[in-house]
Amino acid sequence: MPEKEVILTLDGLKKLEEELEILKTQRRREVAERIKQAIEFGDISENSEYEDAKTEQAFIEGRIITLEKMLRNARVIDDNEEKDNVSVGSTIILKDIEFGDEEEYTIVGSAEADPAVNKISNESPVGKAVLGQSKGSIVEVNVPAGILRYEIVDIR
Repeated sequence: MPEKEVILTLDGLKKLEEELEILKTQRRREVAERIKQAIEFGDISENSEYEDAKTEQAFIEGRIITLEKMLRNARVIDDNEEKDNVSVGSTIILKDIEFGDEEEYTIVGSAEADPAVNKISNESPVGKAVLGQSKGSIVEVNVPAGILRYEIVDIR
């Protein structure tokens, strides 16, 4: 089964590469030192420091594998190119038709999505609804509470 393509902006790619580098160098060393110190305490069968360090080591190794897989399947998109239609990498301004509120969002791949900073996934309901649309388009988004309608005010 082919692995899923991971769509990233150049900024997102750099962040993942930096995280991987920190995990492989700094964090691996830190946890290995914690394990070494815990073993020096003696009997590891009842040693909570040892268990905690081993659990953290497993988490770090799992995250390294995940990041390596994501980077192996990454497709970097150019988010600086002028766009007539919304695509991954576009920054858009959406106006809520019902309430008139405007929000700015950047459409990113799911690996970079962070709603707290208005980076929404191309696979999210809003992301799917706006992809391919142009400035001035009205889009409808199905959510559990009903249907939300937005106008695409601007695309950058």
